[in-house]
Amino acid sequence: MTVVSPHMFLQPDGWVPAKGYANGVLAEGRTVYTGGLVGWNADQKWEHEDMVGQFRQTLENIVAVLDKAGAKPEHLVRLTWYITDKREYLDNLRGFGAAYRDVIGRHFPAMAVVQVVALMEDEAKVEIEATAVIPHD
Repeated sequence: MTVVSPHMFLQPDGWVPAKGYANGVLAEGRTVYTGGLVGWNADQKWEHEDMVGQFRQTLENIVAVLDKAGAKPEHLVRLTWYITDKREYLDNLRGFGAAYRDVIGRHFPAMAVVQVVALMEDEAKVEIEATAVIPHD
């Protein structure tokens, strides 16, 4: 197992290391759950039509919600992404990676990415639910 403060990332012996996500995370503290956040701005206006642009804005929105709880990106333990186009996602992995590192850094919690037929907001191409754990002081 690899230990990264404030959480322990779970890497079973003999498993190929996960790249860009964790197989599991052990954490203790106060828990923050976000709703499904999308890539519009604080005024609920769309600034990006492309999935990568919406993804970056969604991550910024997650960071803003975490901040209200006193949490930081490194407190994230789980992200669940819902995307509307697997091909657009796969064709833009470098852009997704760059946006992720710019907003979240090199902290990779447990993640799942799921393609869905549609999201509730017609313009949305990505929606993300986040869970963070703020460690006890």
